[in-house]
Amino acid sequence: MRCPFCHYPDTDVIDTRKLGDGEIIRRRRKCRTCGRRFTTYERIETVSLTVVKKDGAREPYDREKLMRGVRTACYRRPVAAAQIEQLVNDVESAIMATDDQEISSTAIGDEVMRHLRTLDEVAYIRFASVYLSFADIGKLREAVDELLDNS
Repeated sequence: MRCPFCHYPDTDVIDTRKLGDGEIIRRRRKCRTCGRRFTTYERIETVSLTVVKKDGAREPYDREKLMRGVRTACYRRPVAAAQIEQLVNDVESAIMATDDQEISSTAIGDEVMRHLRTLDEVAYIRFASVYLSFADIGKLREAVDELLDNS
């Protein structure tokens, strides 16, 4: 592994830990020349998945895009980074379990909303307001009322 600081081509592994039921391996590394430490994560690369957007456009699945959306919804909320990571892992597991090469963005959004609803209600409403693209305040009120009725 190349050092991200000095770009020396070889580093030493100091510590290795399994995360998320062994699906992810976290390694602490130390550069042999500059001595700086950094962390790498290894995860199983799944088959390529194509997301079919609402307008019919297709694009490759991007985990980071999903993470950004969830992080934005959880901004300034009492949600730990580990909880966001776990939510995204759970959503990925659910969409990969379908064994389809293509999945609709709607299916991904529904899965995220299902998990966000139990994690943080404000983050759920934030995500829903973008995902469901509320046209007016009445639609937003309906979503909040539904959330309150089911609590």
